[in-house]
Amino acid sequence: MATKKVTKKASGATKKKTVKSKKKTASTPATKKRTAKKKPAVTKKPSKEKAKTEIRVSKKKAEEALRKGAERVTDEDVQQVLDKADELRGRFESGGPLGKFASDFMLLLALVRAYWNKSYRDVPYWTIAAVVAALIYVINPFDMIPDAIPFIGYVDDAAVVAACIALVRKDLRRFQKWQAANA
Repeated sequence: MATKKVTKKASGATKKKTVKSKKKTASTPATKKRTAKKKPAVTKKPSKEKAKTEIRVSKKKAEEALRKGAERVTDEDVQQVLDKADELRGRFESGGPLGKFASDFMLLLALVRAYWNKSYRDVPYWTIAAVVAALIYVINPFDMIPDAIPFIGYVDDAAVVAACIALVRKDLRRFQKWQAANA
């Protein structure tokens, strides 16, 4: 809004009065930029490769899921992991996010088998429970990100497996040495 000064002569005295008018001021390119409403930016759909890198599960959430699962592991869960070893192997060897853990999976499964067969007991039960919980998480299709979603469905599984490996690394190394010595 623009302001105008109006002067009136009343009884010999001059009074100045400011009146606001609704007259628009001339717009310049600079004022147009300031007053223009911002339009939302047009975004393209991310490519599959970009989507792969954008979806991540936090380390904290993965560890939390692992700890909760480990607290509830039963003998039936251990047996389920051993019974579904071929299905698990297929998921790890098929590539995708779990593919980089294929050799670690073989070591984790060997540790569970050796413990279950009572040939290797130099490991705390919590380690076995954490490994079993991580592998059951991989088997379960209804987790943080459902496995039915191609590729992306295994990102959370890979995060849980990575958290498991990080938590039991020391016990895995000890088992690996024992395995090499007893091969």
